[in-house]
Amino acid sequence: MLLKPIVIVSFLSLLPPLVLAQPSSSQVTAKVQKFQNGGLPQHGDGQLPQEWAPDKNILWKSPIPGYGQSTPVLLGNQMILTSTSGEKKESCHVLAYQIDTGKKSWQVDLKNPTPYANTPMVSRAAPSCVALKDTVIAFFEGGLLACISANGDVTWQRNLVKEYGPIDARHGLSASLESDGERVFVWVERSDKPYILAVDPATGQNLWKTKGVGATSWGSPRIIPVEGGSQLVCSAIGKIIGVDPATGSQLWEFDGIANNSSNTPIPVAIGQFLIGASEGRGQASSGNAADNNGMIEVRRDANDRWVAAFKWRAEKASSSFGSPVIAGDTAAFVNRAGVLYRLDLATGEQKSVSRTSAGGIWATPIVVQNMIYLFGYKGTTSVISLDNGNEISANRCWPELSDESSIGFGAGKVLYSAILAGDKIIVRSGDMLYAIANSLKDALPAKP
Repeated sequence: MLLKPIVIVSFLSLLPPLVLAQPSSSQVTAKVQKFQNGGLPQHGDGQLPQEWAPDKNILWKSPIPGYGQSTPVLLGNQMILTSTSGEKKESCHVLAYQIDTGKKSWQVDLKNPTPYANTPMVSRAAPSCVALKDTVIAFFEGGLLACISANGDVTWQRNLVKEYGPIDARHGLSASLESDGERVFVWVERSDKPYILAVDPATGQNLWKTKGVGATSWGSPRIIPVEGGSQLVCSAIGKIIGVDPATGSQLWEFDGIANNSSNTPIPVAIGQFLIGASEGRGQASSGNAADNNGMIEVRRDANDRWVAAFKWRAEKASSSFGSPVIAGDTAAFVNRAGVLYRLDLATGEQKSVSRTSAGGIWATPIVVQNMIYLFGYKGTTSVISLDNGNEISANRCWPELSDESSIGFGAGKVLYSAILAGDKIIVRSGDMLYAIANSLKDALPAKP
């Protein structure tokens, strides 16, 4: 059965039959910029770099005050990200950098309503912002929610801890903000009475509040298109739920999964999304770890009730912190050892498997110009051809350390995220931004 595309475009016949016809990059930019680009493909301008090194093709690098783990989002000619500083993360920072030069445009410093020991074992400014038109909304794991203009003026802010009580979550909150253009969704999956909010981006006022999933998660909420509209999907260990974005009503619950702790759902087609899960490391498992990775389908049953189930499950592929992505007519999964699995998008049949130089990934891979970029958390990025599966290059923004065994969970220099900005690749570590572009001979440090 053919799947209905989200957007009908003139080149629809050229797309793989299972893949959504995506809005153009200009349409996406005009509406909302958010974590993982909402699961939609990112679009670069011109020929993106395939090779780089600390002394090659680094356009600029710019320091980030404090430390942070959020993914930058684009807002006009700026990129917005967050960080935190202080022994107890007393200060929360929202930062804007110029895309072309790396120069910091502005910095907003806000007080953390819930100071907590600043260690590698807890999240540190992990939630990513959303950008809508000329404003950006930021959220911090301490409960601070704030709206800031493109010029760096605070429009409104809220203290969710004061309103709804302490946020006690294993290793801290990581969920990025989500938006459908009309509402901003805040997911607070704490240990006691978790909740989801829909907030009016103009005023910061609640549109609705509903209960959360009730399980541990370091993933983010995601708007998924379904027949007749869309749903807000939240994935936590052992459970996935679908919520009506307009009302907050829970529409369905699926519990036939385990170890889905960190991945965010990636939309594939109407009512279908990819989900990844790890090998568990002591968590309860439903059997073969790969069984918890695959494509989930959301549909109405014979009684007109929403239900969800696996359309297909992987046989061997599993994930780590990086979510699976669509790569041509395949789904790409990367396990914690950096092994790339490509599965047929329609059936889940394994098409190829290869070990990459990237190693384990925490950032979401980027698929563009018939290549897949795998951003290893220790700093090595593998660029792989989708045509033949060969690794084109292995690249770094900073020199490789002699001993990288201790890197991880905030210790050492970690590559947390990457996005496309025109003809540039932007890479973020905890305390530094890098812009990568072609035809450059020398690294250019940005002015603070």
